[in-house]
Amino acid sequence: MAEAPFYLEINALSERFYVRRLHENDVDMIYDLSCENKLFYQYHPPFVTKESILEDMSTLPPGKSCEDKYYIGFFEDAFLVAVMDLILDYPTERIAFIGLFMTNILYQHKGIGSEIIGDVVRHLKSIGYREIRLGVDRGNPQSYSFWSKNGFSVTGGKEYILMGRTL
Repeated sequence: MAEAPFYLEINALSERFYVRRLHENDVDMIYDLSCENKLFYQYHPPFVTKESILEDMSTLPPGKSCEDKYYIGFFEDAFLVAVMDLILDYPTERIAFIGLFMTNILYQHKGIGSEIIGDVVRHLKSIGYREIRLGVDRGNPQSYSFWSKNGFSVTGGKEYILMGRTL
């Protein structure tokens, strides 16, 4: 018997920030946020371009459709605080995959990223998701530390460190 479909209420992904899908007309602000995260691109080359952002906005894993992908921004007023690429039911049902999560450098080291992840975890759990997975670039101490601190543990991986969190 097929499982009931899930409804992701985008605004429920954060108690503090306004959340919405990001579109082509948002590329400049995404680019500005991304460019300041130089450490990320030391471990995840090449450095970001507006073209690579547009590509990321539409890239899907095998077997997924655009309805499963949420390339979203977390905003304080009109200011972009964080970007997330969230894929639902990947690699299997009731598992969500975070392809990218990046906070504006002005909001880093203040608990804001952890607050956002906590809210995302709570909402996904409330609508029936069992796990969240992601990949961390090998050798990136900042990313690995952040995800470990937020309850994710290593599940494997060769090119990337695969991490997951049971909800």
